[in-house]
Amino acid sequence: MSLAETAPAPAAVPPVGRVRWIICGLLFLATTINYIDRQILALVKEFLDIELGWTNEQFGMVNSAFQGAYAVGLLLFGWFVDRYGTKIGYAVSIVLWSLAAIGHAAVGSVAGFFVARMALGGAEGGNFPSAIKAVALWFPKRERAFATALFNSGTNVGAIIAPALIPIIAITLGWRWAFIFAGAIGFLWLLLWFPFYEEPEKRKGLSAEELAFIQGDRDEARPGGKPMGWGGALRLRQTWAFIIAKFMTDPVWWFFLIWLPDYFKKTRGLVIKQSWVHLVTIYAIVTVLSIAGGWLTGKLTQGGWSVTKARKAGMFLYALCVLPILFATRVGDWPAVLLIGLAGAAHQAWSANLFTTVSDIFAKKDIATIIGIGGMAGSIGGILFPWFSGWLLDRLPATQGYTILFAICASAYLVAFAIHHALCPRLEPLPEKAALGA
Repeated sequence: MSLAETAPAPAAVPPVGRVRWIICGLLFLATTINYIDRQILALVKEFLDIELGWTNEQFGMVNSAFQGAYAVGLLLFGWFVDRYGTKIGYAVSIVLWSLAAIGHAAVGSVAGFFVARMALGGAEGGNFPSAIKAVALWFPKRERAFATALFNSGTNVGAIIAPALIPIIAITLGWRWAFIFAGAIGFLWLLLWFPFYEEPEKRKGLSAEELAFIQGDRDEARPGGKPMGWGGALRLRQTWAFIIAKFMTDPVWWFFLIWLPDYFKKTRGLVIKQSWVHLVTIYAIVTVLSIAGGWLTGKLTQGGWSVTKARKAGMFLYALCVLPILFATRVGDWPAVLLIGLAGAAHQAWSANLFTTVSDIFAKKDIATIIGIGGMAGSIGGILFPWFSGWLLDRLPATQGYTILFAICASAYLVAFAIHHALCPRLEPLPEKAALGA
């Protein structure tokens, strides 16, 4: 057993300054905008059904185009952000996705939406590689899971804001304006990003005390040099631990986003005018509990637990918290909301800690690349599992089909945890040779 595994984490230095939390706030805003943009199409579908006359299969193919392009975008932006830096990488991503969002307003055919969704998906691939790398640069290990949970809560806030605002805009001004407003918000975010974001060593107004706190991890020293690239990353079992865990668990979140309205309608007779309050409640639960999940592992490290012990204990706990979703089809409407909300919160807490394991292990110069590779794997799973869900639900009664799907969701995290632990039993910095991509 290594010294890093047995020794307690260093005592927390009282932080002076809060600049790093301003950076986290910017990441939260960008992630919220990201999730608002990607949900607009589903929220204006009823208007487009009339205007385009497209089939459900065509609508599904348009969404698959987004997901496929998103997978490629994650891979490419991971490399781009490591090569050119977080400030430039994030800015390029949000400029492109804001232009793509606005571009939807100029579309008037199924083929046009196919192209627009591909452009949006590819551009949005820059969000998580940029944000995770920014957290690694701006936060010590003991705070990274909490900071990741905070900015990642933007996915849930976006899921709450979009259903509240987008239909109002579409009804009063027309569906095209929903895309235009969303794109404009992205450009407004840039007015905050450029003046406020720099790497800590270059950031004006950052106190020496806060910089020392950010850089205070005693095992944080990493060799310099160029990023290892995709080839070097794929030779490491630690990379595959992250890839497999993302492939197995990301699809559960996409399943919730895509199929929950249908679940409430087909198994409980609740149309969207009735089930929206259930959906909003689910994402409100997810927002609050997922942040607590990110806070927990940081608290454990501050209490003397090693990073490995704290992170793995948290991930195992969150994997267990998904299990009760097995009973979602056997209880009443509101108990089902609570079970799904708990599972969704557990997923987001799991995801925040899984993201953070990358910065626990890899050099900062390689973080965005690893996040991009794993994110692509998660997106591929996000294409396959919703397709399988539809195939299964077409062949079984709704309650039976959803019982099977919820059982798959419930077991995915424990299996992923076991595989991740087998491939990466310790969350420690790579040896210098591996970190250099040798």
